Amino acid sequence: MKVEQIYTGCLAEAAYYIESNGEAAVIDPLRDIEDYLKRAEEGNAKIKYIFLSHFHADFMAGHQDLANKTGGTIVIGPTEAPIGYEAHIAKDNEIFKLGDVELKVLHTPGHTTESMCLLLSDENGKDTGLFSGDTLFIGDVGRPDLAQKVVADLTQDKLARMLFHSLRNKIMPLDDDIIVYPNHGAGSPCGKNMSSETTDTLGNQKKTNYALRPDQTEDEFVKELLTGLKEPPSYFPAMVLGNIKGTESIYDVRERENNAMSADEFEKAAETEGVAILDTRASTKFVNGFVPNAINIDIDSNFAVWAGTILRDVNTKILVVTYPGREQEVIDRLARVGFDHVIGFLSGGHETWKAAGKAEDTLKSVTPESVAELEGLNYLDVRRESEYDSEHIVDAVNAPLDYHWSSIDKVDKDKTYHVYCRSGNRSVIYASILKAQGFNNLIDIAGGIEEMKKTGKFEVTEYVCPSTML
Repeated sequence: MKVEQIYTGCLAEAAYYIESNGEAAVIDPLRDIEDYLKRAEEGNAKIKYIFLSHFHADFMAGHQDLANKTGGTIVIGPTEAPIGYEAHIAKDNEIFKLGDVELKVLHTPGHTTESMCLLLSDENGKDTGLFSGDTLFIGDVGRPDLAQKVVADLTQDKLARMLFHSLRNKIMPLDDDIIVYPNHGAGSPCGKNMSSETTDTLGNQKKTNYALRPDQTEDEFVKELLTGLKEPPSYFPAMVLGNIKGTESIYDVRERENNAMSADEFEKAAETEGVAILDTRASTKFVNGFVPNAINIDIDSNFAVWAGTILRDVNTKILVVTYPGREQEVIDRLARVGFDHVIGFLSGGHETWKAAGKAEDTLKSVTPESVAELEGLNYLDVRRESEYDSEHIVDAVNAPLDYHWSSIDKVDKDKTYHVYCRSGNRSVIYASILKAQGFNNLIDIAGGIEEMKKTGKFEVTEYVCPSTML
């Protein structure tokens, strides 16, 4: 038996490949499916099942394309949703044989109503692994406020109570030596305070995870789970509906969006109303020169999450500036979060724009040392509210990037602000968004609060350990 976790940092997402005696299963595949096909080919195995632990809100899954390519059966937990493709709706405790091993469905509603975990038993019938989807994370559990965005009669309180019973009745009775394989790790917005670890024993989680305390009452669980939740990203409902109703094939998306543009063509397309320009270079490169009105989201950061959070509407038409040779990667990462309307990319990247003599914009970026002893500066902290509450520069205004459309009200166009985040990426994203809206007095502090603290010259509030990272 082979069990592989395929972790994608861009989304803090873990898919799984399980293989036994020539048969394979994939759990929670991303939309670009080549990794799974490659593993099956290398193992000379046939992909028999494609499991969707639930209708994901944070990414568009690749179950349809994978089924079409392999003939594997899509398996979804108990649901009455109007699914737009052929799938097997599993029953609680249903068993799926895979070579010499078995996967047992545990219906665990709470994060969503159809959520299921898969209990893996080995060739000897011993339970060895729990693929816990978004029901149980390492150090956390799935937030219960996402499904209610698409199901009218649900509330986060109802879902939280479902989750309490799912954990107590289905998961906590399992053996302590079982390995927990969750769908997400730290950085995902599907939980509020996940560990950076991506696997653990169930026994250790019973000892350390606040949601698995044996003496916890239902009301205590609900209160603790709901405390610290924030409005989920705007693109989430579109992901849920896409995963229910079905999506366009990634292969068709790639073919349609593979549109290299000259500088002149790019410039003309940029004049189209409602078009967003994404520049995916590192923030340190972006600040020195970029296409006017471009928004910077570093391709080597949590790109997909930030693209969805910033752009919000999956129907947004997008123009891309990226490093030569990485255009397909950008298209795929955007497709992972349902953004299927890339109308073209600048052939040759930003150097093409410069060589054509086109107008450029810049953002001023300074080192912490250069401003550390200046007085009367206005500081703008664009980290999450929870990060700000934990620690911030004294008198800094908190304008979270996650909710830039509302936090913009805290920024006075006539004032100059020095903008910081944790390490420098988010401050440039925020400044680029506002720059495109006519805010010309934002100055990035390179390296963020981490570098600012190292100088010892900034007044910082006393650190308070955060209970949520949302």
